[in-house]
Amino acid sequence: MTVTLEVDNAVGTVRLDRPPMNALDIATQDRLREVAEEAGRRSDVRAVVVWGGEKVFAAGADIKEMQAMSYQDMVDRARGLQDAFTAVARIPKPVVAAVNGYALGGGCELTLCADIRIAAENATFGQPEILLGLIPGAGGTQRLARLVGPARAKDLIFTGRMVTAAEALAIGLADRVVPAEEVYPQARAWAERLARGPAYALRAAKEAVDAGLETDLDTGLTIERTLFAGLFATADRETGMRSFVEDGPGKARFQ
Repeated sequence: MTVTLEVDNAVGTVRLDRPPMNALDIATQDRLREVAEEAGRRSDVRAVVVWGGEKVFAAGADIKEMQAMSYQDMVDRARGLQDAFTAVARIPKPVVAAVNGYALGGGCELTLCADIRIAAENATFGQPEILLGLIPGAGGTQRLARLVGPARAKDLIFTGRMVTAAEALAIGLADRVVPAEEVYPQARAWAERLARGPAYALRAAKEAVDAGLETDLDTGLTIERTLFAGLFATADRETGMRSFVEDGPGKARFQ
């Protein structure tokens, strides 16, 4: 399998495994969608780490496969490509991308589908599609601009240049930069902490932020208000408030 899901201590690791560079061919894209949907469904998965291994996250699409595709082929395939990445973005649980080595093209676009990105000091990000006479097609023109702003996104997309982990951190493309050997352990620690949290509140928080970014402020506030009120029907809300009153903040044990 080119993409696997390993579950341990309520954390699901979505592991890209297509040596040597984790090129995202069509079969890998489809498998990614299946695994992301499984992680979203499974009750024993409460947070997710997306990882490409110790050497490389993903160096982009399979260019040889794409070279052989016609316009008609890509018209038929483009939605499937985007759907695979959107499945990761729509996992209703906290998701962290653990980035070692290259995250280029589709690899960079995959990191954009996570809630946060923890990168190795030697990580490299980029959207080099313009150098192929293309533009990003797996969400890069949309998610990158929303994350780092349109001007910075256009600079990366127009030039196709690669950026270091330090620059990625400076522009908001990475959220934390750590030694290479610490990437996965720190991503797991983040995920394990949230896996112990209130699942429905975390799901609501993610939905409120993500959906709110796609609309105007008043509609976003309506989304927030509805989700906020709905959490009063959950056992986690009862547990959290009772623990706060009886024992003080931060001591609740959620089911």
